[in-house]
Amino acid sequence: MSAPAQAYEEGPVTGGGTIEGTIVYRGDVPTTKIIPTKDVEVCGQPREEPLIEVGSDQAVLNAAVYLVDVAKGKAWAEPGKPPELNNLKCRFEPAVQMIPAGSLEVVNSDPMLHNTHGYYGKRTAFNLALPNKGQRIPVELKRAGTVRIDCDAHGWMEGWVYVVDNPYYAITGADGKFSIPDVPPGNYKLVAIHPFTGPVEQPVTVEENKPTNLTIELKK
Repeated sequence: MSAPAQAYEEGPVTGGGTIEGTIVYRGDVPTTKIIPTKDVEVCGQPREEPLIEVGSDQAVLNAAVYLVDVAKGKAWAEPGKPPELNNLKCRFEPAVQMIPAGSLEVVNSDPMLHNTHGYYGKRTAFNLALPNKGQRIPVELKRAGTVRIDCDAHGWMEGWVYVVDNPYYAITGADGKFSIPDVPPGNYKLVAIHPFTGPVEQPVTVEENKPTNLTIELKK
């Protein structure tokens, strides 16, 4: 479910290729009924929301794509401000994100208590009471893996953080597309995952200075 971030070796990449493609889902798109039971002036009215956001061309929004067991390659991007998980109008923003192992700032932008709770599997990664608007608390996620987020005060809230131990990852936009550049030539295992479907693993070969184009179908 999670593992300590491995020692990744940064270095120059010669003849790197690009893994690019599209994530699709061709099944029925179910919905879930959201019924806010408190703080409705902020949280909104009852509504139906899709469990997976799929465009007219079957492209999937917010699918995470990453390579596993990469020992060395390109440098990490220059660090900016820590990534954020924002409690905003009783939703997690962003609902799905990918971050390097390390710091995450949990923020409350609502004028009432949120209790933001993160789990690696069944094990608590952090459990934070944020009673005040504008409050922010940093947490450390040092293990690669999937962190599911919920709110103990608003049980319908759910978010996902995928913690990675190498810089070869991407998350899809509304067009379902992803691009992972500057990959050293070689054979890899690529994982595509969405909270609704779970993971799909696919072997991929990267050739020197060439793109590798994939279409990956998620299935429930």
